[in-house]
Amino acid sequence: MLFGWVFLRPPSSQRDVYRGWWQNEKRLLFRSDPMTALICVGMIAGAYGVRGELRVKSYCATPSDIENYAPLLDESGTRSFELSLIGQIKNGFSARIIGVETKEQADMLRSTQLFARREDLPALPDDEYYYSDLIGLQVCDTGGVEIGHVKSVMNHGADDLLEVTVPGASDTALIPFTKAIVPTVELAARRIVIDPPEGLL
Repeated sequence: MLFGWVFLRPPSSQRDVYRGWWQNEKRLLFRSDPMTALICVGMIAGAYGVRGELRVKSYCATPSDIENYAPLLDESGTRSFELSLIGQIKNGFSARIIGVETKEQADMLRSTQLFARREDLPALPDDEYYYSDLIGLQVCDTGGVEIGHVKSVMNHGADDLLEVTVPGASDTALIPFTKAIVPTVELAARRIVIDPPEGLL
């Protein structure tokens, strides 16, 4: 991942780690709401200075691309933001939004998630997915037996994980999203096939 959970590194055996890129890997790009056609591409972290500038975190592969998807929307899709980046700061960018002129107005937008319309985002090559493509998929083993469904996608700085709800289990299962363990993703069939090592489930 380039920023926490922005990128999910799916099936891969070899990694050439350099600035967040991995060879021979699928990727999941951006976090998104599976119930809408909106993809979360960033968040307003608060005010920056006293003249209405804001601190913005970008979840895009190329962080500065976030302004290319303006106008951005809030989670409900009812409020839009014309955002332009001013400069790079620690953990994000300083930015302006049309209509935000004071520190107080900027502070009121703290923690607002910024969404882009899915159709405005670049088309993904083969073996790359948005988070929303996987959430809710049926999870089966290599014998076709249903194990559960994907609840969420997680990353804690090492391997990317699928959180899977398992019927009858008190806890969810965490499945590393690697080629060896997740050999097949069938979006049209709404399922993935996993081949977990003994003891993982």
